Amino acid sequence: MQRYNKAKNINGYQEIFQKDSPLLDYLAFGKLALVKGESYTGQTDGFETALVLLTGTAAITCEGQTWTGLGGRSSVFDGKATAVYIPCHSGYSVQAETDVEIAVCKVRAEQKCSPFVVRPEEIVVHQRGKRQWKREVHDIIADKADGKVQRMILGETYNDPGHWSSYPPHKHDGEHYPEEPNLEEIYYYQVNPKQGFGVQLHYTKDGSIDDAYIIRHGDSFAIDKGYHPVSAAGGYQVYYLWFMAGESGRTLRPHDDPDHKWIHSLE
Repeated sequence: MQRYNKAKNINGYQEIFQKDSPLLDYLAFGKLALVKGESYTGQTDGFETALVLLTGTAAITCEGQTWTGLGGRSSVFDGKATAVYIPCHSGYSVQAETDVEIAVCKVRAEQKCSPFVVRPEEIVVHQRGKRQWKREVHDIIADKADGKVQRMILGETYNDPGHWSSYPPHKHDGEHYPEEPNLEEIYYYQVNPKQGFGVQLHYTKDGSIDDAYIIRHGDSFAIDKGYHPVSAAGGYQVYYLWFMAGESGRTLRPHDDPDHKWIHSLE
């Protein structure tokens, strides 16, 4: 399994990072693209699942409940997200009320919770960092979801042109457990304007990983370990949907790269 997955424009459902991969134990990811009037039916099996509406409007049904008029963004840069949490071992259906794109975020789970909707007014917004590493982070399923989900932590991050996020570089692969949690993570990127790009760095202190990837609209990245800062090119906003889970609960205490931790003194 490759960590970096380049975008493919496919109508219907596409699996991007499959379950039971050699790289990820807890996460899988897909994307659903429907034109107005189309529908899709899915099963979550052993994964609690969040359907994050990227663009468009849809009706979603799960466990005997139907929510209509969900979403409405023209792009991910047009306001806050709407998301539907679907429990593990559940069926669901999506009816496209307009052309719609939905991120399908899957986290391995054994505990069956109740479905719920997160609406834009419920998103918790954080302004993180300063100077060229200032970014906006939207918590979708985070602290307020304690007791409502088993493992999932999910949100969206917005980098202004030329700015960094996940910075100073941090990781959460459990190397320094229990101070550092062991959490896998997946990123799904969008760029504004779409022809733009950014850079995803990925490295470990021992040098076994020391990579850089060009971020383009619709690409995805799986993070099993290591530091993973993101930069937006000049003139272009970079967005990424992120979600994570692992063996160490839902508390997020990232471990900063000691060489760059001093940058916090500038904030």
